Amino acid sequence: MNKVVQHHGVHNLENKQAKLKINSTNKNDIIKLIGPPSTKSTFDNDVYIYIERKTSSSKLSKLGKKKLLTNNVLVLEIGNTGVLLSKKFYNKDDMKNINFDEDQTGLNYSKKSFVYNFLSSLRQKIDDPLGKKRIKN
Repeated sequence: MNKVVQHHGVHNLENKQAKLKINSTNKNDIIKLIGPPSTKSTFDNDVYIYIERKTSSSKLSKLGKKKLLTNNVLVLEIGNTGVLLSKKFYNKDDMKNINFDEDQTGLNYSKKSFVYNFLSSLRQKIDDPLGKKRIKN
């Protein structure tokens, strides 16, 4: 029996991001190669976030739980001139190793907090892909 693989986001994100060159690639090149970003924000510079996520149904013994095959995230920072300033690529294993600072002070609307919140929500989805874990009080 063939497993059904559900693919969300940009296909082959890891291969496509390898073609992006810092201080050389511009916004138009990025959109032509990868397409429009999954999420976009503007602070000092534009931040484009691309996601690739693949899941498949697991064996019958697991009662239909989804198995996470791929979870890639690409964070691109684009300068005011439209040129790529930085790129960060995270795969499924990287997401588990990201250490988040637990200290918080008030509201801080910055590029760092945006990316932090975005990656936190993705890490939560990795731990619980279908949102079925319950909070025990």
